[in-house]
Amino acid sequence: MNRNAYIFCFLVLTLFGMAGCSSKPPAKESATAPDKIQGTAQVLKGESTSTDIALNADGPSVYIWVGVRRYRLYLRAPVEVVHGAEYIAEGVDAQKVIDELGDPDQGKNGYPLASSCERAVKMAWGGQAFDATDERASVLRTRVKRYPARPVFLLTKLTPVPSKEGGDASAEQKKAAEEKKIPEVSVAADKQSALLIEGAAVQPAPLWEPAGGTVRCKVVIDQEGKISDLETGVQLCEAVPWSQFRYQPPVQGGHPVKVRTEVEVRFEPRK
Repeated sequence: MNRNAYIFCFLVLTLFGMAGCSSKPPAKESATAPDKIQGTAQVLKGESTSTDIALNADGPSVYIWVGVRRYRLYLRAPVEVVHGAEYIAEGVDAQKVIDELGDPDQGKNGYPLASSCERAVKMAWGGQAFDATDERASVLRTRVKRYPARPVFLLTKLTPVPSKEGGDASAEQKKAAEEKKIPEVSVAADKQSALLIEGAAVQPAPLWEPAGGTVRCKVVIDQEGKISDLETGVQLCEAVPWSQFRYQPPVQGGHPVKVRTEVEVRFEPRK
C-alpha cells in the first residue's frame, strides 16, 4: 500500500514538473515598440538643465516636428541627428502610456504618476537594472510635470527618410517656393469660426489640467484650410488636436491666402 502511494505521489510531482517546464515565460514589455512617428528633426544645443542633459544622453536636445506637433526625443544612447532632415522615429509615446493608465490616485500624487512613467520606460527599454529604470522614469516624470502638453517620445530606433531626387525633389522645391509667395491676412476669431468645417471647439480637459478652462489660441491657416502653425506658449493650446481642424480654403480677391487668426477652445472639466 505504501509502495502504491509513493508511485502515485511521484507521478503527480512529475506531471507538475512537466507543466512548469512547458509554460511560456512572460513576454517582455519592450518586445515591440508600439509607436512610430515621421517628421522633421530639430536639434537644439542651448538646453542645458540636468533633466535636459539626461534626456539627451549627454548630447544636444532633439525634437521631431509632425505638423504642428513637436515631440521631444528621450535618447537612451547618443544618436547622430541632422537638423532639418526627415526621420522615422520608433519607440514609445510616453504621454499616451501615461494617459492610458489614467490617475487612480485622483490627483493626490500629482501628474504624472511615477508608476505610469516607470511603465513607459519598461515598454521602451526593458531588461534594464532596477536602478537604471528608476532613474530614467524619474527624469521622464520631471520633464512631463514641467511641460505636460509637450509629448516625450522614448526612442528605440531612428531611421533617416531618403531624400527624393530628380523630378520629385524639384516639384517639392517648387511647391515650397510657391507657398512662400502666398500672402497672409488677419481675420477676426468670430468671423473665422463661421468657416470651420471640421474640428471640435470643445475638448475634454487633460489629466494634467482636470479643471479645464477656455483658451484663445493664435494659429495660421494655410491655403488648404488646415492649421499650419501654432503661435502660442499656452500649454492647453498645445493639447488641442489641430490636425482634426479644417476650414473653408481661404481666398481673397479670387486668390488663395493664408489666415492668421485666433481660435477659442473650451476644455470641459474632468468628472
